[in-house]
Amino acid sequence: MRYWLFKSEPSTWSWDDQVAKGETGEEWDGVRNYQARNFMREMAVGDRGFFYHSQKEKAVVGIVEVIAEAHPDSTTDDDRWECVDIKAVRPFTRPVTLDEIKADPRLGEMVLLRNSRLSVQPVNGREWQIVCEMGETEAG
Repeated sequence: MRYWLFKSEPSTWSWDDQVAKGETGEEWDGVRNYQARNFMREMAVGDRGFFYHSQKEKAVVGIVEVIAEAHPDSTTDDDRWECVDIKAVRPFTRPVTLDEIKADPRLGEMVLLRNSRLSVQPVNGREWQIVCEMGETEAG
């Protein structure tokens, strides 16, 4: 299993919106960045991801699971763009803010800190464990 981080502006697509989709989940559509698209192409069903609210909140708020591998993005006719489907697994007991992540030296190499604009990005296993611990949330 691999780990990822999915960023969304809560005014566009929030954790509550994701939860409302239930077991059927939702496409992670609208991504128009080649690097983010390529990361989605690497994903496998069962991979887990952090659901991150960008803009004002700037915090990891939940865990999602990839339920469909990369396929054409239904929001465009341009075949360059693909997306995966994800479903909500569980909320974080306590959201973990970007400031908290920045303050933890163990997370200094996290992609979130080095390429903050990337909407889909990898998270390594150690980072996954640390952020889950910070959020008082089961990592599995």
